[in-house]
Amino acid sequence: MKKVIMLITIAAWLVSCARDVALRVTVDNPCDYDRTDELVEIPLEALQSRIIFENGQTCVVKNRHGEVVASQLTYDGKLIFLADVEAGETASYTISAGEPQTFAPRTYGRFVAERKDDFAWENDRVAFRIYGSALMPVDGPSNGLDLWYKRTSELIVDKWYRDDLAGIRSYHEDHGEGQDDYKVGRTLGGGMMAPYVAGKLWLNKNFIGQEIHENGPLRTTFTLIYGDLSVEGRTLTERRTFSIDAGSQLTKVTQTYGTDKVIPVAAGIVKRDGDDALRNRKKSGMAMLVYAEPASETVGKVYVGMVFPDGIDETKVDTYTVVHAITGKEETHKHWLAVMSCRPGAPISYYTGYGWSKYGFPSADDFEAYIERFAENLDKPLTVKY
Repeated sequence: MKKVIMLITIAAWLVSCARDVALRVTVDNPCDYDRTDELVEIPLEALQSRIIFENGQTCVVKNRHGEVVASQLTYDGKLIFLADVEAGETASYTISAGEPQTFAPRTYGRFVAERKDDFAWENDRVAFRIYGSALMPVDGPSNGLDLWYKRTSELIVDKWYRDDLAGIRSYHEDHGEGQDDYKVGRTLGGGMMAPYVAGKLWLNKNFIGQEIHENGPLRTTFTLIYGDLSVEGRTLTERRTFSIDAGSQLTKVTQTYGTDKVIPVAAGIVKRDGDDALRNRKKSGMAMLVYAEPASETVGKVYVGMVFPDGIDETKVDTYTVVHAITGKEETHKHWLAVMSCRPGAPISYYTGYGWSKYGFPSADDFEAYIERFAENLDKPLTVKY
């Protein structure tokens, strides 16, 4: 588990101290296991009140050995950097003003206009995409989450698209780095959300607008904008903001609906026919789902996982039939749904992603252990003092 929401603890004496050229911070690990390669977050306003910055300077983070560690200034006013803290221990870092540093990117995303307006994003572990409006005349509406199975720490989005469009090699085949074998269609795919009103899902069409807020090296964040959605005679607006951090198997989703009253919503995972299984866990008010897809001779084993920090109301299987907008054929789809309530002015944030037997997760037990550790790290964040 690489991604963590940081708890910032500020000592009382901070207010009375004058600004300086450097600031020493300590990162405490409250858990009985090592936390390695995790992102620490510190509000920029706290640093600006303590450190003197000259024109053109930015934050430079060093570990206790004086080595510069990768960092990033986020669009929402934070300094993030990678920390390693042993079980129950404290690690020291120094933040000072200095020249901008260049770090190898570990996250990336972009709008892929040349491939029917896809939006694709990735880190050094996983990759995802969502379909844009230009695909609809070709394949009909499909606004679920597509999973690109990676088995390399290299960033592959640009390479896979370039080679596929040029006819060099298809990203639907594994050439040593992974492949796109996940089927989405008219579903939520690997973890998207939709209103769940009157006992059924109300799926929107493909996104119509996009905005990239930040693009690496440690975090990529962007928003997809959708057309209005009619639900039982009511019109809802919809936005999805995604964020992915270096080293994480999961991408964060913040779902926003323009609604003037509470509505039931559901985040779901496509349920396949065959030898599949769902594991449902709860801990400290959080809900966790791990879905094992039927094994494939081509791909092996894939496990889709979701974490809901604020919990859910229930899980259920939902089945429905649609007529494909282009072929005119009937299709039956099934989901495992996590049902909850969406309140006016209150976006819902959760995490979704996957593990692959060919890249670090031989079994469902291995991925379930990862998901439980991910949730525990959310519940017991690293603590920063300065």
